[in-house]
Amino acid sequence: MRFGVLSSRLSALLLTLLVGGFLGASLVRLGPGFGTDERELDPRLSAESIAALRQSHADDNHLPGFYFRYLTGLLRGDLGKSRSLDRPVAELLRERFPVTLRAVGAGLGAGWASGLLLALLTHFFRIPAFDFLSTVWSGLFLCLPAAVLALVFVYWGAPAPLGIAAVIFPRVFRYTRNLFLQAAARAHVITARAKGLGKIRILLWHILPCIAPELRALLGVSLSLVFTAAIPVEAVCDSPGIGQLAWQAALARDLPLLTNLTLIVTTVTLVGNILSDWTGRAAAGASL
Repeated sequence: MRFGVLSSRLSALLLTLLVGGFLGASLVRLGPGFGTDERELDPRLSAESIAALRQSHADDNHLPGFYFRYLTGLLRGDLGKSRSLDRPVAELLRERFPVTLRAVGAGLGAGWASGLLLALLTHFFRIPAFDFLSTVWSGLFLCLPAAVLALVFVYWGAPAPLGIAAVIFPRVFRYTRNLFLQAAARAHVITARAKGLGKIRILLWHILPCIAPELRALLGVSLSLVFTAAIPVEAVCDSPGIGQLAWQAALARDLPLLTNLTLIVTTVTLVGNILSDWTGRAAAGASL
């Protein structure tokens, strides 16, 4: 039974990646300005050079053929070559991916730490004014797009991971705060409070074990969210990671590079959703 579920999940994951990569490539191909090259505007180029530039993009015009060649190369470990940067895509990803992983890791840790800390403070100190201010403060971050938050942090001279943390923080705070409120209203928590147990002991022994599965599910969602937020943040903050690379590829309509980046983002999103769904099922099974 478990093997059948695992195989169906892997098949769905593979199919989604294939369809997602093709749809991403289709959007780039059908986008305005595809097939043009800024170098064609150089008056120093001859007609033969311009014709050679246009010929270099001819293979990308037939989308099914391009995607088939891309998948064939992917099976051999060849991710293709960037048109705009004139470098292998695998080499670009090896250079940029560690930068993004460090930024994502720091942003995820800072966002979770600040969100949990504020949720704990509102749980321990149930002051209406403090609860109202924390809700307004988190709502301000929640309603601002990631690119706008990145612009604010650029103005302050703050590093890119803080911009990523600002995207994660309000979601962690609001969800965790609601979990604390729901757990505090459960019968065994009310009984523990009636017996005179301290707030910290109630939190550690009666509340956190109950909401741990939901927190793990939130962590799975955060993994996909933080990676998606890193793209506009790194592009605006000019951080040399995957986000900046995706922005440059989009401006240059670099089909091979954008196809690989689409597959990466799709993979991270699907893995995060699978982890969230798995922890949610585990929580439901434990409660039965």
